[in-house]
Amino acid sequence: MNAFTYGTGGAQDMLDKNSGARDPASNENPTGGADRSAKFWDRIAERYAKKPVPDEAVYERKLATTRDYLRPDMEVLEFGCGTGSTAIAHAPYVKHIWAIDISSKMIEIAKEKAATGSVRNVTFEQSTIQDLHLSGESLDAVLGFSILHLLEDEQAAIAKVHAMLKPGGVFVSSTACLADTASWLRYVLPIGQALGRVPFVKFFSKQDLLNSLESAGFELDHVWQPGKGKAVFVVAKKPDEGDANP
Repeated sequence: MNAFTYGTGGAQDMLDKNSGARDPASNENPTGGADRSAKFWDRIAERYAKKPVPDEAVYERKLATTRDYLRPDMEVLEFGCGTGSTAIAHAPYVKHIWAIDISSKMIEIAKEKAATGSVRNVTFEQSTIQDLHLSGESLDAVLGFSILHLLEDEQAAIAKVHAMLKPGGVFVSSTACLADTASWLRYVLPIGQALGRVPFVKFFSKQDLLNSLESAGFELDHVWQPGKGKAVFVVAKKPDEGDANP
């Protein structure tokens, strides 16, 4: 199973995954670095797929909480799906999941996993959320795990998610908020990025993340951080028309 899809790690995990020892779902850099990012994640995809879950209890809790919001009739998108473990884990609980990632190698592995498990209601495709052109308000849920801090413009991605969701739909995410506990990485990561060893990483705080979600029009329905320096797990709801105050 894919632990980093749910961002269970902290600052040290951020270093480990970016060096190729462990990594999350793929980076989606929308401003010219996409090719470099894709090559980076392609290069480490096989190693990543073999890594065990570092904190099974945290991962399972996030899976269970997510499932509380899923229904059998739902159309779901997961962006930055990595090698597909989380999409496959949620497949029995929804109608269909469209799972995308910038890395073709990650997608190949995900397709193999789905075929091996006879999972037929997940469609894996190489793409980024920036490249998606979906009708507005067409999805019931969007999942984005360990991905927002890997985007140059996470606020644009959040706004796009909001536009794609139906009223009452949910955006479930888990995000490393490195500005809270690992600001020193600002001085380390650029060196690795210049050498092609790490992808783009953005620094923002937990409060910055929550503010971005609320500014986009979401209501925060569930917020959980397993511990200091750990990824922030959020279920944000797009208000239903019936939720508006008179």
